[in-house]
Amino acid sequence: MSHDNSQVYRTTSARTGKMMAIMLGICIVGGAIFFGMWDYWISQPAPVVAMMAGGDDHAAPATQTGKTITQDLRFIESSDFRTLAFNALPGEPDNNPTINMNVGDKVIFNVENAGKSFHSFGVTKDAEGFGGIIPGSEVALASNPLKPGEGGTSEFVAGEEGTYYYICTVPGHRDQGMVGEIIVGPAQAGSSGVAAAPTGVSHDFTLDFVESADFRTLAFNALPGEEGHNPDIRVNSGDKVTVTANNLGKSFHAFGVVSNPEDFNSIVMDSAIAAATNPLKPGEGGSVTFTAGAPGTYYYICTVPGHALQGMQGTFIVE
Repeated sequence: MSHDNSQVYRTTSARTGKMMAIMLGICIVGGAIFFGMWDYWISQPAPVVAMMAGGDDHAAPATQTGKTITQDLRFIESSDFRTLAFNALPGEPDNNPTINMNVGDKVIFNVENAGKSFHSFGVTKDAEGFGGIIPGSEVALASNPLKPGEGGTSEFVAGEEGTYYYICTVPGHRDQGMVGEIIVGPAQAGSSGVAAAPTGVSHDFTLDFVESADFRTLAFNALPGEEGHNPDIRVNSGDKVTVTANNLGKSFHAFGVVSNPEDFNSIVMDSAIAAATNPLKPGEGGSVTFTAGAPGTYYYICTVPGHALQGMQGTFIVE
């Protein structure tokens, strides 16, 4: 029996070259995607790292009894990405602004990722690390961060005196500079004390926005000298309060109970109806229901800037 010992080629050198080129292309594209999202891959700490950082040691959320503060924060980065900050780089105005507030006050954070990396946000009492984030203060998470151009809103209510910190919660970013202080002082007069438990008593009030013919004098229900002008409201701490506000004027108006009538941002007890940025148009109305907070003297006002000074304010007393 004879055998054919001639060499048999399973493929050609040209086909091998094409296969190698395809494999090389796949490796290059995959590597580009992986390293292009490098900051994302490292943004989620291992479980043991999160435990060491105190990720489960949360401070308890508090109840608002004071004013409301709005703070805008933008994540920014230096051109070499070595320095990170909020709003401005170190040495520039508004770098990592310090927030001063009192026990019972609330901060509303409007957060925007103005950088080119991935970021997330939260408030902690821990002087170091990225753990201990207070529930409700988070915007995104290190495991699901804000991409460039994205943003979000969160809230923090100061429950006790001391120093808190707002940070980027992506591991390492705080150390690179993304951290600011929140200094919490004692409760202010007018918002001091502790709110009573719900009493089961309900009150309903109707307040109408009215204006003089020349628009120089503004008021609730009636103009100065007329019956029903800016009536005092008196309730007990823990009472349920419903306010209905109607815009009977020709201008734009909004409502809120505040701790300081000269500060339209000092809204307390989640008592807002509309807002200065989205007010009630002529003929529109709205209502809000809230629980009366700690005893003290507060004020109900039109929260459109300047309107309280023109007369749209009355006294809201909590006993």
